[in-house]
Amino acid sequence: MFSLGDSAFANFVADAFAVFMFLLWFWLFITVASDLFRRKDISGFGKVLWVILLIVLPYIGIFAYILTQGGGMAERNRAQARQVRDELRETIGFSVADELTKLDQLKAKNTISDEEYLRLRGRLVA
Repeated sequence: MFSLGDSAFANFVADAFAVFMFLLWFWLFITVASDLFRRKDISGFGKVLWVILLIVLPYIGIFAYILTQGGGMAERNRAQARQVRDELRETIGFSVADELTKLDQLKAKNTISDEEYLRLRGRLVA
């Protein structure tokens, strides 16, 4: 019979597997917790119950959350990414090509002079 005490390599593999499983569990925990706290459709009491379940029974809690609430996790992630992208565009602006298109429209409407157009275009292209 093979025993883990017989081989240093077998102990290493078992330890590496244990570390991998812990990292996998930790990643799932962070994913579930971030999704849980980001949600607006669950009341504070519901969130407290989920957190208690995640702390008291971590593996069962994570798997129960993924099985019962996992269907909307991807959509909530996409919605958050869309919101962040829109906020970033609001703050920073669009791409240079979009800005050049807007600049061309302003010039076509005679909203800005030719000098302003050349100055702003030069700033965008440089």
